[in-house]
Amino acid sequence: MSPISQMNRPEHTPYPKLSTTQIEENVLPQLNQWALCNGLIMADKDNASKATVAPTTVFPTPIPAKVFENAKTLQKTYNQLYAQVSNSDWLMEESAKLTHSDPEFTGKLYDMAKKCDSKQTLKLGLFRSDYLIDKSSEQIKQVEFNTVSVSFAGLSTRVGELHSFLNSLGAYDSTGEMKMFYEGMGELPVSESSVFMPRGLARAFTMYPSMNSETKKEKAAIAFIVEPNETNLFDQKVIEFNLLRLYGIKSIRLTFEEALKDLEYSTFDDNKRIIHKKTGKEIGVVYYRTGYTTGDYYNESCWKAREFLENSFAIKAPTLDIQLAGSKKVQQLLTQDEILDKFIDDEATKKELVKTFVKIYPLDDSKLGKEGKKLALACTSNNAKYVLKPQREGGGNNIYKEEIPNFLKTIDESEWDSYILMEMIDVKASTENYLVRDGKLTKEPVISELGIYGTILFDKDSIRSNEYAGSLLRTKLSSSNEGGVVAGFGTVDSMCLV
Repeated sequence: MSPISQMNRPEHTPYPKLSTTQIEENVLPQLNQWALCNGLIMADKDNASKATVAPTTVFPTPIPAKVFENAKTLQKTYNQLYAQVSNSDWLMEESAKLTHSDPEFTGKLYDMAKKCDSKQTLKLGLFRSDYLIDKSSEQIKQVEFNTVSVSFAGLSTRVGELHSFLNSLGAYDSTGEMKMFYEGMGELPVSESSVFMPRGLARAFTMYPSMNSETKKEKAAIAFIVEPNETNLFDQKVIEFNLLRLYGIKSIRLTFEEALKDLEYSTFDDNKRIIHKKTGKEIGVVYYRTGYTTGDYYNESCWKAREFLENSFAIKAPTLDIQLAGSKKVQQLLTQDEILDKFIDDEATKKELVKTFVKIYPLDDSKLGKEGKKLALACTSNNAKYVLKPQREGGGNNIYKEEIPNFLKTIDESEWDSYILMEMIDVKASTENYLVRDGKLTKEPVISELGIYGTILFDKDSIRSNEYAGSLLRTKLSSSNEGGVVAGFGTVDSMCLV
């Protein structure tokens, strides 16, 4: 990696020194035009033919290169860990305990997983491990591990390309001479996620046992299971287009209700192969971009569709057990030595994983759970360093700091076990970047969350492939506890490695 040019900017200044006026007049028009032209966009909820520029940052955010490399190196280990967890009897035993405290979601997923009779043994994990960088140690600390509907693999590539374009154009040069602020392009890495995530799907598709390879691409497809009126449509479309462009694999987009109506089991054999009625194509892979929270199952037909898909012969990304492995409860349990030892034998590997952990407590009647309850109820405005997390994904679900005691008092204590209490990570805020959302420019202290994608294809006995699959940076106002982009809290960003 080439060093950042000291002629272009002093070592202590990792951001271009542009005034708000210069950004509004010289950068924003170029940013908006490039984004609209190249698909860095979000769909209008009421009209998919309309789009707006995705929430993004004006500048790439400096991230220590050693931190990024550490996160990349760990991803294959994390992939394998969660694959092993999903294959374990231990997972189902622990998930069963959540059926009482979270019957409307985790309980339903668990019950369905127990009844599932699919003859397909291959499983596909499309994962993302999210980290914040601890201020004092510059060590990555894991926020969560996502095993279902991981987003922004498409837009992450696009925002990296945007920032590289603005740099090459000279838009970051405050002198008006249009010189590159970042001299070497190697220090502005563009995430490979828009190519690597489709590669994971394509590998599963080629392993699907059906017709021969010459006819498979014409007679089979990948089913994207999506939300109605999806605002993150174009992020998904990048994956869809690259499947066709790079591998010749076609995709079919279906909501849960459409899947129940438009798909049927084949009469060819008793394996419950899925056929798309309108096109006659066999569904080789089911790729869920929905189904991760209660709102995604807005009527009973959605649950019926999930059960229909899970019982089929298609390879699922993810299966129900992989989704259960990504629960907050499992993340909490894996921070305990005696549990991690069930899945990791190598002490050096275990040590590297443990470095990324923060303290997480259950809220059950165990010794650690009683300590967690005590800490949760003691949170005040003067002593508030914890976040309460339910078994949900998608942003906007967590309870923070001094709000925790009052929230717990609103629900029965028997439901507390469906939450975990997580120590908050002390992160250094930056005051130098600008956020762009809905055409409005904001400059306030911000913090960034690093996501690392991974893909793994496996069965009970072996791992067929296990890869790092690109990165994601999301940046939000430090005053906001939540960071979800679609949920309205954060922006997509890219890195400047320092």
